[in-house]
Amino acid sequence: MRNTGIAPRSAAKSEDDLGKELLAAFLKGASQIIFNKEEEFKLALTCFLAQGHLLIEDIPGVGKTTFVKTLGRLLGLQFGRIQFTNDLLPSDIVGTSIYDTQERKFKFHRGPIFSQLVLIDELNRATPKTQSALLQAMEERSVTVEGATYALPVPFFLVATQNPRFQLGTFSLPESQLDRFMMRIQLGYPGAAAEKRLLLDTSRSGRHETLSPVLLHSTDMNQLKSLIEGVHVSETLASYVQNILENSRNQQKDMVGLSPRAGLSLISAAKAWAFLSGRKMVLPEDIQAVSVAVINHRISNIESTYRASAALAENLVQSVEIT
Repeated sequence: MRNTGIAPRSAAKSEDDLGKELLAAFLKGASQIIFNKEEEFKLALTCFLAQGHLLIEDIPGVGKTTFVKTLGRLLGLQFGRIQFTNDLLPSDIVGTSIYDTQERKFKFHRGPIFSQLVLIDELNRATPKTQSALLQAMEERSVTVEGATYALPVPFFLVATQNPRFQLGTFSLPESQLDRFMMRIQLGYPGAAAEKRLLLDTSRSGRHETLSPVLLHSTDMNQLKSLIEGVHVSETLASYVQNILENSRNQQKDMVGLSPRAGLSLISAAKAWAFLSGRKMVLPEDIQAVSVAVINHRISNIESTYRASAALAENLVQSVEIT
């Protein structure tokens, strides 16, 4: 039997177990590299399964890059990394056409965006012009260069890190780009016990490369995609999400109203979360579990801190009754 990366299931086991098995294997591997961040890793896995993109905002040195490398290794994805700087050009991301003197024609040379998992390191260090090179890739899973359109790999998962906006040398992300990220999360400082364990462990460099992927084949992804799409969303649940959207649009001027895309992201993320919890239907608790990560970057002014945005998102969801 070929290795699918997921533990083989007996005939007696239902498909309900697959999500739980995947999550357990994923968190077991992740905990070997980054301690006490199970919630953040579950949100990241949820974002990937929901076919979204992930933004991680935090100060330097808390493990954002290691987090993404661990994520890519566990998912078994082809990994690409782009370090954003203020002199980076769009062609450095998507690629460029170069004249081939032997064939006497221009040939397109693909950029690092042509990877299954792309780490955009320090996204807000680049200029808005360079940031805009990601818009089509994130929305359409393709890029257009000199009139020709090129499809990106499947799956395509973009994970970006950014430093807090109050730090020097950063550019604010436009709302149109923020809205294309399904989730924004923060890792935060490790707990005291986890940090002490980290300080005592002096041989961590490159350890993520020893992890065994929990997903290896496109057939695994096709199966997971089908199962997640089959998770049921009731009309009552859809009304609950719509009420959250409507409530955000009726708030004071310090809150930006949520778009329909935000509602679709909430539903998609909740379906993936429910699947990982071993259920075939979305409950209000699933919406609440993913809501802060899905909407915090969409409802506040672009200059707001992560903590303020997350508190605003939490208050918004709690203010909406489940009917």
